Amino acid sequence: MSRSFNVADINDLVSKLQTEEKISLLSAPNWWNTTPIPRLEIPSIRCSDGPNGVRGSSHFASTPAQCLPCATSLASTFDVDLIHKVGEFLAEEAKIKSSVILLAPTCNIQRSPLGGRAFESFSEDPYLSGMMASSYVNGLQSQGVSAAIKHFVGNDQEHERTAADSVMSERALREVYLYPFMLAQKFAKPWAFMTSYGRIHGVHCSENSELLQDILRDEWNFKGIVMSDWYGTYGVDQPINAGLDLEMPGPTRWRTPILVNHVLSAQKLSPSTLDKRVRNMLTYIQHQARLNPEVVYGDGKERTRDTPEIRQFCRSLAARGIVLLQNRDNVLPLKSDRVHKLAIVGPNAKGNVISGGGSAALKASYIVTPYEGIQEGAFDSLQISYAVGCYAHKYLPTLENYLETPSGKPGWLATFYNHTKDGKLSPPIAEFVLNDTRVKLNDFIPEGLTENWTLKMTGRLTVDKTAPFELGLTVAGRAKLWINGELTIDNWTKQTPGDFFYGQGTIQEKATVELKEGTSVDVLVEYTNSYPPPDKDDKGNTVPNAQPALMRGLRLGGCEKIDADAAIEDAVRLAKGSDAVVFIGGLTPEWESEGFDRPSLELPGRQAEVIAKLAAVNPNTVVCMQAGSAVEMPWKDEVAGILQTWYLGNEVGNAIADVLFGKANPSGRLPLSFPKKVEDIAAYPNLRSEHGKINYREDLMVGYKHHIKNRIEPLFCFGYGLSYTTFDLLSCDSKQTGVDVEITIRLKNTGSVAGSEVVQLYVAYPDTGITHPPLQLKGFAKARDVAAEEIAICKVKLDKWSFSHWDEEKNQWKVDAGQYVLHVGFSCEHIVYQKTIELDTTLSWTGL
Repeated sequence: MSRSFNVADINDLVSKLQTEEKISLLSAPNWWNTTPIPRLEIPSIRCSDGPNGVRGSSHFASTPAQCLPCATSLASTFDVDLIHKVGEFLAEEAKIKSSVILLAPTCNIQRSPLGGRAFESFSEDPYLSGMMASSYVNGLQSQGVSAAIKHFVGNDQEHERTAADSVMSERALREVYLYPFMLAQKFAKPWAFMTSYGRIHGVHCSENSELLQDILRDEWNFKGIVMSDWYGTYGVDQPINAGLDLEMPGPTRWRTPILVNHVLSAQKLSPSTLDKRVRNMLTYIQHQARLNPEVVYGDGKERTRDTPEIRQFCRSLAARGIVLLQNRDNVLPLKSDRVHKLAIVGPNAKGNVISGGGSAALKASYIVTPYEGIQEGAFDSLQISYAVGCYAHKYLPTLENYLETPSGKPGWLATFYNHTKDGKLSPPIAEFVLNDTRVKLNDFIPEGLTENWTLKMTGRLTVDKTAPFELGLTVAGRAKLWINGELTIDNWTKQTPGDFFYGQGTIQEKATVELKEGTSVDVLVEYTNSYPPPDKDDKGNTVPNAQPALMRGLRLGGCEKIDADAAIEDAVRLAKGSDAVVFIGGLTPEWESEGFDRPSLELPGRQAEVIAKLAAVNPNTVVCMQAGSAVEMPWKDEVAGILQTWYLGNEVGNAIADVLFGKANPSGRLPLSFPKKVEDIAAYPNLRSEHGKINYREDLMVGYKHHIKNRIEPLFCFGYGLSYTTFDLLSCDSKQTGVDVEITIRLKNTGSVAGSEVVQLYVAYPDTGITHPPLQLKGFAKARDVAAEEIAICKVKLDKWSFSHWDEEKNQWKVDAGQYVLHVGFSCEHIVYQKTIELDTTLSWTGL
């Protein structure tokens, strides 16, 4: 629906608003919308989670969406133009979900690959992160959808994330952790910032006036709104005074009329400050409504896009992020004259591993699994066989593909009931059909429910193999599972706290049942939002159950129960009789997710053992590693090929197949260092909160800077990646005007096929008595799709920011006069050209 838009005077609107209405504008009525004021024609606008897709406004009954590759995959392209197109694509995805705010991008720093949300962030390097974020924001906002760049600042791990104080030097804060946000503000000007959960300088970021006012608004001249992360507001007057415009989500916990009027009357909050926050919100809402009247004033429905062009974009994008890490004896691409029998092995081969977990997860409109993609993309003569090899799940796989409702529809039936005064269930209040056995109730429950209520999930489960099946039930609340009317799992009476649902639920309780191929069994999960009372052990001590929390939900999973040793033997036997083996494994959304950090770099399950045994019997073993960050690879020297395939979204299977069979030439480069072992991580051992503090003792030496400085050999270095062709750097010319330097690089594709290359420029600072990293990435350029024997020309521009550091004594940016060495090459370790330049004058400044 189109609508003409009249621009109201913001100050006039503020004068007409009642105090209670002003307060309501600074919070939300629900999880995803701002508060409307109908009498003044102030609309509500909707936001949605990103950053690798647009989920829409319901976890419970999600509208399917396109899932794009995770941020580490996007950063691997080193292609700012491509990431701009990603932003444009996501803007259209947001609009069809009736949203005009995307909660993205995430540009925190991967100071450790163990961070639960590492896959959501672009890189360990602040410059690469900032340039990727800038392109993403520019693309998104060029189509009228607001970015809400996050998490400002220091949300670099999940342990005690709502309480911990990130303890770092001022230089590290400025040169590493604020730097990507600063670049995004300089080059893209996001219309919204989202605050981090934790603390900086002992003060929560959502009430930190140094961050929100002094740096963001005064120094960087930010003009948009600042919103909290979900439940990341911790007070009434402090956040409002510090500059937090919007508390999310709703219904509000802090910005109620009673609480705000109380701090107003106590003069802890002035009416003028309240009006300032309201003015920001009204300006922002008006801006989004003016750009998107058809969305803001539309029907509010959420839809799904799916065209051949969209699928091709997602497929190409996914392939361009894949990094070829090893290719001994040119085992890749797989060719018909060498490979006649191919064994596909691994726990992820037939799995739907498309994204990390937490707020980045969404219900995909479709998924091409790696097994399906390889089958579809293989040459005609190839014979393909499969063995799982091992399991590696943390939670048992979801079961929606095996369920149908009692009436025969795909999925299962969700029925809500009230509790009567005598504790019985009312007649049904509402019914929904869900196509997911992950049931999240945090952002939706039907209207009219009593304080305590019950949800019954019913369906018929039919499996495709006669075997013992292990079922698992995890819950935030209380639940029981019945199979054919028999109580099978009790996660109701006694509970053990676990990390389900951001650490607010239980562990997974399991049971094994015998199922027959093609024979349906009735499934019933009964759930209530109440929690069991504390239990007592044999000695009378209190045993904690899962405690009442902000999140509610359940998860039902299951799969065939296998003999682990026999599964490995089957895979090895298959590998012996094949010309090549492709192992597809890694992590999953249950291992790499918001809410908790990974416990180690090791692959879960027996994957490392399986890979080593496959390589021992087949020299043409190729590993496709699905993970958003680094994992240990003790089998690296035993396998012929390694592809880092990240989380690639809907088109994961086709993208992997395109690279395996040479239809796409891999051109991704690592946006983070892969350490050999956990002790080689720059942040080690300071990976967790200790007594409420996370000590950033690595200071400026994050990632590759740490490895170079301390001469620690990584598994694979920052910027590294191979190709099916080769490039030579023919020449590198520079032109300097003061602190502005332009470098022109000529590259030649010296191989036999077309390919792409990334030229990387690192700067080494002079020794002036100030500690600096030995090398810092300050420029890069992508030569795209260069034909064999052709020459490509790339340009990289440097300016004062390329030579600056934060002067802690004077609290400003500074460039010291002296000699700076430019290092140009194909990774931080593969430098092929060096040039020394002289800067004659010292510069100092604040702001952008």
